[in-house]
Amino acid sequence: MPDRQLYRPTRAEISLAALKRNLERVAAFAGPARVLFVVKADAYGHGVVPLALYCQEERLCHSFGVACLEEGLELRAAGVKLPLLVLGSLYPFNSFMEAIKNDLTVTISSIDAARQVLEAARLAGKKASCHIKVETGMNRIGARRPSAVKIFQELSGQAEVSVEGVYTHLSSADTDPEYTAQQLAYFRETLTELGRTGARDLVRHAANSYAAVHLPDSRWDMVRTGIAAYGNMDGFEPILSLKTRVVFIKNVREGASVSYNRSFRASSPMKIATVPIGYGDGYLRALSGKAEMLVGGRRCRVLGNVTMDMVMLDVTAVERVSVGDEVVAIGRQGAENVTAEELAGLAGTIPYEITTLLTRRVPRAHV
Repeated sequence: MPDRQLYRPTRAEISLAALKRNLERVAAFAGPARVLFVVKADAYGHGVVPLALYCQEERLCHSFGVACLEEGLELRAAGVKLPLLVLGSLYPFNSFMEAIKNDLTVTISSIDAARQVLEAARLAGKKASCHIKVETGMNRIGARRPSAVKIFQELSGQAEVSVEGVYTHLSSADTDPEYTAQQLAYFRETLTELGRTGARDLVRHAANSYAAVHLPDSRWDMVRTGIAAYGNMDGFEPILSLKTRVVFIKNVREGASVSYNRSFRASSPMKIATVPIGYGDGYLRALSGKAEMLVGGRRCRVLGNVTMDMVMLDVTAVERVSVGDEVVAIGRQGAENVTAEELAGLAGTIPYEITTLLTRRVPRAHV
């Protein structure tokens, strides 16, 4: 549970039991490959420290993936001992020093970065660990095959650096099988070339959640899971529920306007409930007039523009509604369910963004 007194009733509840089932399901698909749990961006808005400590205690994954040095340092400070792979490209030079001092595994995508991590390890007096990132078609960070081979040759045999793995990132695993096959073929050829130069026992990984479940040829030695672990993929359980409570109820006449810019006008008498959640909490303004929340087990439409701190709902059809009643913005209530995927579709985005944008004002309760 959160470590501070809560007064405002808006909160996100994170089911650790559902997380466990999801990660066990990924592991069942991926086995014997290891599972790296991607927890960047505060575990995609789910609250990274409690999730990571729980997974460590329950032995639900082999390692964690973070985007940047700061995220890795936060987990180390919280007591996370499992391997941590920094998936982003580190800059500036002193970033490598801090990573090495705190036992973070770094991603190397260029000859320059290889030389920097080697120099940092010498200055730190401590061995660095790294994975080489291969560019196969995402065109974000990564080295093409000739450069990847040169990076390995630059670092292999150096006492100060351990090249522990090599990986790539699939850009379209769930949408473009032909392109994904091309990426995997290029990665496979790169592995073969690295093998010719003496690479042995590297941890090879390419699969994201979708590939780990659906593409056996992509699994190699480790898979990286995010969306499946958080339950925003078919066959997995969403672990996050976003809840609040009714704080005000009023009846309005036909023709009454609701919210900023009179963005909704009542065509008949209506009962309206106000709930304390808005775009200041990460509930997107793009959901204005489109989304529904659950009250009394019924879907109730958002009326007019989502404001910074509050949303108004049409509760006319709810037989009994009172101040203090629970409202579900994401999750299940009775037979009804509102998913992050549903909201993402309405807002023209992806489920990751729906949860990641939840702000600090929304406490996470890990239950």
